[in-house]
Amino acid sequence: MNVEEKTMSMEKNDAYAVEKLFQTAREHQLDIHGGKVRRSSSRFCLGVEHGDYNGTELFGVGTDRFIWLAYKPNQLGRHRFFSVNVPEEGVVEFTPGQTPLPKSPDIADAWARFPLGADYILRREGYNLPQTLDVVLYGNIPGGGMSRSASLSLNLILTLFDANAVTIDDKLKIVDLAQAIENDFIGSPCGQLDQIMILFARGGFGTHYNPTDRSIKYVPLGKDAADFRLMVMDTGTVRHGLEKSTYAVRLRECHDFVALMQKDGYPIKSLADVRNEKLYDEIMRRYNSTHSDWCKRLDYIFHAQQRFYKMLDAWRNGDIDTVGKIFRADGLGLRDDYVISGPELEAMCDIARSVPGVLGERMLGGGDKGASGAIVRADAVEALKAAVAEQYPQRCPACADKAAVHTLSVVDGITCFDLV
Repeated sequence: MNVEEKTMSMEKNDAYAVEKLFQTAREHQLDIHGGKVRRSSSRFCLGVEHGDYNGTELFGVGTDRFIWLAYKPNQLGRHRFFSVNVPEEGVVEFTPGQTPLPKSPDIADAWARFPLGADYILRREGYNLPQTLDVVLYGNIPGGGMSRSASLSLNLILTLFDANAVTIDDKLKIVDLAQAIENDFIGSPCGQLDQIMILFARGGFGTHYNPTDRSIKYVPLGKDAADFRLMVMDTGTVRHGLEKSTYAVRLRECHDFVALMQKDGYPIKSLADVRNEKLYDEIMRRYNSTHSDWCKRLDYIFHAQQRFYKMLDAWRNGDIDTVGKIFRADGLGLRDDYVISGPELEAMCDIARSVPGVLGERMLGGGDKGASGAIVRADAVEALKAAVAEQYPQRCPACADKAAVHTLSVVDGITCFDLV
């Protein structure tokens, strides 16, 4: 897909979303005419998946599955939110500063916990937000693996700041606030990979984050790269919050392993600090007999970090075949050593691996359920779609009717435009 085709596709998607937002607003007596739309992207992580809470460097891109949030100030003294994707919850109304307590069971499964959490966290951090809003939002981000919750949290923060004329020069502060919505209010133990890859995403570039100095660098794809596509294979499964998943278990294991090594005198702060072969071998010899599972988690992080810099160079040089090979190797490590994947995710990977022209594939996101991703030569896109359509219903009949395959473009993470 060339630049002109991508632009036309984006405009078509925006027009469809805006019409849906207007229609929904009319149906529920919400006033968004003359307001704004903020569009926040999804993300596709190229490395290191599950590296953020282990201290690794990160690399990924923003992708064109979005949340569109239309908003306009009202004079009611209360917010009114409606989600097109969760119509059964109706219009969510609340007065700023009057939210349930964090992790309240009354809203544990409600999408409303996100706007409520945004209001709570921003006020806790000292921001004055008197202006109330009418809000309608719609999204087409799959339910697992592409960071729908991070996209929503960022969108809500930026929207509340814009409506209340709050400006922040340090964009990483916004990342911290978005993480706090999920960690402190909702109770989801997410890291910062998703928020960083969305907030800083730039069309045509990969985003490289170094946690050592919290720096952001943009890495262009090499000019000689073969024509390829990023693809997402949505398994049709429902992945509940990270707090209810294997993600939370792995996070705890990794942190407990670091604490044990610190107690035994190793000067490390995270698994990412185990970088050289000599230290890695020593740790594996010392702990493998008593903590073999924890050592497998380290094995994935250690080798993923070694692959990471090769992948960055390959991206920069346009060597998309090598990028795909590393993406595949990471997937096998996530499956076998980090043990964070799931049967439906791996079914999609097995199918993709069998298709000529698929350069690499692995699970995406928090794990267990959700979506897998693939790096695919452009001339193999239709073959992959056909293989999934034929084989996935045989492998996973219970969720096959909800499965889908999406072809993605690399886009800016955050865009805002006026409603007319």
